[in-house]
Amino acid sequence: MTQTEIRSRRPHWAWFVAGVAFVALVGAAGFRAAPSVLITPLHHEFGWSTGTISAAVSINLVLYGLISPFAAALMEKLGMRRVVAGALVLVAAGSGLTVFMTASWQLLLLWGVFVGVGTGSMALTFVATVTSRWFVKHQGLVSGVLTAAGAAGQLVFLPVVAHLAESNGWRTASLVVSGAALAVVPLVLIALRDHPSDVGTTAYGATTEAPAPVLSGRTAGRALQVLRDAARNRTFWLLAGGFAICGASTNGLIGTHFVPAAHDHGMPATTAAGLLALVGLFDVIGTIASGYFTDKVDPRYLLAAYYSLRGASLLVLPHLFAATTEPPMWAFIVFYGLDWVATVPPTVALCRRAFGADGPIVFGWVFASHQVGAAIAAFAAGLTRDHQGSYDLAWYVAGGLCAFAAVMSLRITSPRITSQRLDKARIAT
Repeated sequence: MTQTEIRSRRPHWAWFVAGVAFVALVGAAGFRAAPSVLITPLHHEFGWSTGTISAAVSINLVLYGLISPFAAALMEKLGMRRVVAGALVLVAAGSGLTVFMTASWQLLLLWGVFVGVGTGSMALTFVATVTSRWFVKHQGLVSGVLTAAGAAGQLVFLPVVAHLAESNGWRTASLVVSGAALAVVPLVLIALRDHPSDVGTTAYGATTEAPAPVLSGRTAGRALQVLRDAARNRTFWLLAGGFAICGASTNGLIGTHFVPAAHDHGMPATTAAGLLALVGLFDVIGTIASGYFTDKVDPRYLLAAYYSLRGASLLVLPHLFAATTEPPMWAFIVFYGLDWVATVPPTVALCRRAFGADGPIVFGWVFASHQVGAAIAAFAAGLTRDHQGSYDLAWYVAGGLCAFAAVMSLRITSPRITSQRLDKARIAT
């Protein structure tokens, strides 16, 4: 058997990279979500208010979104392997050092800043970077699988962390999270590679070798320059606007207020929380399927369909709440779960096709708009409940915004824009 035949029988290195990325993303999602189940134990031990503890979680969420474009630029400068390994060490430090806390500001620093920056460096821009560099064939499917890792992380980690916190104390749970983060570091250092040329191969499905990315000397400057360039393109604003509505209608509204809204109608909070967990389960299926369809269908049409269907489901949600879970509510949970983050693979694809090599950083800014939209919706829905006594108006407004996002998606310029057009625009300026 020739050396060429032997190499052809080996799994392509891109699958090793995707596997390591999946593990890191599963961990990042679990690490980021873990503080939510430790709020009560910390309140009981230290007497800190729920507001103070929630402030750390809020800082975590904001940094998770805003750090993404800068992390993508840092990956261009230092490489994915160094950035992801460093991010895991930062998460491990942020979680592990909490066992020595004595003041609330330390909680804000460790849970908020350390864990927020660490997990933000492994956010969805990491997905965009891996798929852009390592895959030509099956890009959409791989994006879907890696995006689903976020839901899988919460499903895997939260029950474990909650059980440990209840049975052994929150310090044990924090140390387990820290140890899990450190355990992934050797895997990243061994198997994750920055570019196919590092291991003498090409991207999966590529017919010719792509040049390795040129390392940039500036990280923040690079991210901001890409934002300035992208802001001249209408496609960026349409994607960012749609993704802001995506965040508002998922994490900001359903993720934050579904449980209290259901409780308003007499449903036990534990039952409502269980329904929300099922949303995460069906999210895995829906996101992988969305990645598959992204390879087959124009991403603009997929986004329009996803936003339209999500908006329709939100318009009927106020009529489904009851003290018990009836079949229509089960149908909503399944349908909404399938659609939860199905928007990510087509959005990543449109950023890649519209902005070429800058696509991962552009997606970082688009993802930041997602988190901003989520924060605005979470606050606005709370105000709606306080002033009107129900969440009904919030559901209706969100449904209408989803319809607007569908229209914006259809107005995106054909995704067959190449990076050469962007390069020409830069030369012209």
